[in-house]
Amino acid sequence: MTSPWLGWIQQLQGIAQTGLHYKNHPFDAERYRQIQAIADSMLAAIADADPPVLADLLRQDVGHATPKIEVRGVVFRAGKLLMVQESSDGRWALPGGWVDIGDSPSRAVEREIFEESGYTTRATRLLAVYDRAHPRHGHPPAPYHSYKLFFRCEIVGGQPTSSYETTAIDFFGPEDIPPLSPGRSGISQIQRCFDLWQRPDQPPDFD
Repeated sequence: MTSPWLGWIQQLQGIAQTGLHYKNHPFDAERYRQIQAIADSMLAAIADADPPVLADLLRQDVGHATPKIEVRGVVFRAGKLLMVQESSDGRWALPGGWVDIGDSPSRAVEREIFEESGYTTRATRLLAVYDRAHPRHGHPPAPYHSYKLFFRCEIVGGQPTSSYETTAIDFFGPEDIPPLSPGRSGISQIQRCFDLWQRPDQPPDFD
């Protein structure tokens, strides 16, 4: 799956979803549904998926189309970075996940860190807002466009505890980063976390 095609499909899906939300005429609705169907078929073709099943998944999102929000916790101890081993692929990532409805970003990242690592933390600073789809981050293609919010957090309690999402918790230095779960944390982002920790006067990253 090439990234330009996925980006075009996401834009078509967004135009159709937003158009259906603001439609002013029945013919408009029909045209936007046709755009949705075309984008569904394109995505199903390059993802080797069943078009009706894929359409049901995509139709769960309604209203004005906007990117989803993901948070990642950046927690240091003795110069090493907290990471969790994902049960889904056996690789490592910064603790984090999707923001739930009703959560503030800081509350979401504190919750995700606790659920995945067992540590209670306090979010202290926004480090970065990254576009997941930007080529420089090296993430694999995904059906949804999303932003990643990285927060510096400090440990205030708890102890390392795995969960159904994670199988191990550990701290790593910049020279011993383990194999990364590619859709969650990229190596350039991990390296940037160390840089921002060592030079806290720098402004937050974006894009």
